[in-house]
Amino acid sequence: MTPPSDFNDRMLSLGLARVSEAAAHASADLIGRGDEKAADQAAVNAMREQLNKLEIRGTVVIGEGERDEAPMLYIGEEVGQGIGPEVDIALDPLEGTTLTAKDMPNALTVIAMAPRGTMLHAPDVYMEKLAIGPGYETDVVSLDMSPTERVVALAKAQGVEPKDIAVCILDRPRHEDMIAEVRETGAKIRLITDGDVAGVIHCAEPDFTGIDMYMGSGGAPEGVLAASALKCMGGQMWGKLLFRNDDERGRAKKAGITDLNKVYTRDEMVRSDVIFAATGVTNGSIVKGVKREPTYIESETLLMRSKTGSVRRVIYRNPVK
Repeated sequence: MTPPSDFNDRMLSLGLARVSEAAAHASADLIGRGDEKAADQAAVNAMREQLNKLEIRGTVVIGEGERDEAPMLYIGEEVGQGIGPEVDIALDPLEGTTLTAKDMPNALTVIAMAPRGTMLHAPDVYMEKLAIGPGYETDVVSLDMSPTERVVALAKAQGVEPKDIAVCILDRPRHEDMIAEVRETGAKIRLITDGDVAGVIHCAEPDFTGIDMYMGSGGAPEGVLAASALKCMGGQMWGKLLFRNDDERGRAKKAGITDLNKVYTRDEMVRSDVIFAATGVTNGSIVKGVKREPTYIESETLLMRSKTGSVRRVIYRNPVK
């Protein structure tokens, strides 16, 4: 199926920001309360309610899990008013449930939308990820390279020394060898405890975030969301699905994936124009968190369209009744 050249993304983008904002405001009440499930559920409820107000025929392709695992915003759920363009929706109502529960930086609500049939239906497995920002030749780094080779290649492309490169990596035991190898090159590392969508986004604005490259494994659904963001902001990304058992391989086949060893580029994960919104829940290096005052609530949203390359930082202030 040939995707439509225009899925009304300009008009839908503000609606998408409202969806992201609503989820952030709802989960903000649970910041620092120590209850990850309650924070996530609040975001899910608010996001679903707002999605169903949009004039779309939407299908969740990246969501809260399979239908038997998630009662709302499950993969395959139809959302919207049932009129308007047919769209794929990838979402994470609260990227950073632990970050929210512990009042730690960079918790976000995240959602992306593209024409129907243009987003990778990534199963709930791990994905090896590699991302860099805009301005480089194609494939200056690759998943086939070792961490050392990636750092050296990116430094050469920038005309700097490896010690001048900053890499973002998810702080997990499985990354210990990678972290040690990157440090051997002299490169700087920013370890993050959660939220690898935000980790990948860091690469797109190195002057703002100080990060040049992201590498490591994390959730495959989050990989599609990150690719959506980079498609709007510019940058390159690669992902390869990782399988630990036959059940996970079965999930991939159920999602229509036949080549289990394929390395996906950014534009293979998101094959058409996309709109993307991320709202800060807790303060972070990308957007500010939700701020509550006696008379108003305020949030900041990163709102982007790949068709135009537009990146907006939207401050939303709403009176408290």
